Amino acid sequence: MKQPPLEDQYQMFGSIALSAFGAELLRHSLLPELLGKDAASLLYWAGKQLARRYPLGTLDDVAVFFERAGWGELSTGEERNDELYIELSGPIIAARFSLYGSCSFQLEAGFLAQQIEQQKRFVTEAVELPPKRDGKARILVKWDRKQAIE
Repeated sequence: MKQPPLEDQYQMFGSIALSAFGAELLRHSLLPELLGKDAASLLYWAGKQLARRYPLGTLDDVAVFFERAGWGELSTGEERNDELYIELSGPIIAARFSLYGSCSFQLEAGFLAQQIEQQKRFVTEAVELPPKRDGKARILVKWDRKQAIE
């Protein structure tokens, strides 16, 4: 199914204020039940698919997407030769940790892996790191400089 341009979607839906409750119902109640034991890997794949559908040119664009999608505030940490540390924070992230204790950010990790792969042109993967006690999610994105993408 063809999607309207991202800017059109931002414009149309961006001014509608909704509670995060509906998205969280899907994320924490329905999807795990539907996807079963494969939920984490399928959500990672789904994140990669979304990134392919909505390619973004810079990490700043990715941060804007996260905020508009209600996925939290994205901040980048230290970038080394082949890896980048990313944190997700904000009220939605803190609420998820507070309410659920353990929660998954595989959708976001897959999205980040694919966006950075498209930007850097190297095969890229992302993994969730154990959360700190500060109510922030942490994701490590790594790319392989030996595997360039044409």
